Amino acid sequence: MRIALGISYLGTAYQGWQSQPSGQTVQDRLESALGQFATVPIATLCAGRTDAGVHGLMQVVHFDTDLVREPFSWVRGTNRFLPPDIAVQWAQPAPDAFHARASALARRYAYVLLESPVRPSVDAGRVGWVFRPLDGDALRQGATHLIGEHDFTSFRASACQALSPIKHLTRIDISRRGAYWRFDFEASAFLHHMIRNIMGCLLQIGQGLQPPDWMAEVLAARDRDAAAPTFAPDGLYFLGPRYGPEWGLPERTAAYDWLP
Repeated sequence: MRIALGISYLGTAYQGWQSQPSGQTVQDRLESALGQFATVPIATLCAGRTDAGVHGLMQVVHFDTDLVREPFSWVRGTNRFLPPDIAVQWAQPAPDAFHARASALARRYAYVLLESPVRPSVDAGRVGWVFRPLDGDALRQGATHLIGEHDFTSFRASACQALSPIKHLTRIDISRRGAYWRFDFEASAFLHHMIRNIMGCLLQIGQGLQPPDWMAEVLAARDRDAAAPTFAPDGLYFLGPRYGPEWGLPERTAAYDWLP
């Protein structure tokens, strides 16, 4: 039987999603908890790997098992063995043809940014921070240059393992609530550090250090050295993948209502 799970996590204490020898990753903790609940080892495949310090509101994984349990048992039983900053939100049987990564039509991220002369405190590790005022119109003008299918080499980390730098970025929405800015991104897929590198460039524009059209120059350069430094992971949230309705999977978790 193939089982799909929706996972939420605070990434601050972890070395990213993907399993590492240290064991200090979200995948390591999830698979350990699944193994304790199922009493047999369970390996998972995810919809999208996240970096160290990046959070997840609805990471989706799948695994195959001979163990027959009700969906609520997978949720409650696994959560019993997980630390407080990781939780299974839902579980659902899935057809054998379903694949958490390959079946995804798109992936969604949000970046939450605090604009304040004073650094974050109660939200430390959960938001990015900029102390200079931002120009929303300039931010949005700069972002328009990235919409569509492009070669995003300028925003790609040197360690990126993607086969191609060409991705289709379908949406960047920028909104503000009080001192907090929210940047929503949706694309077919993302390169390693792509959003954090885009954020670095957007903030150069928003602070008036570069004009909005500079983003087009960075994109056209296809050179990582042309872009701004990689921005902090703190405010980045993986909202989850989008799947076709044929799979019948949830599109959100309760944490969506908490995020600014």
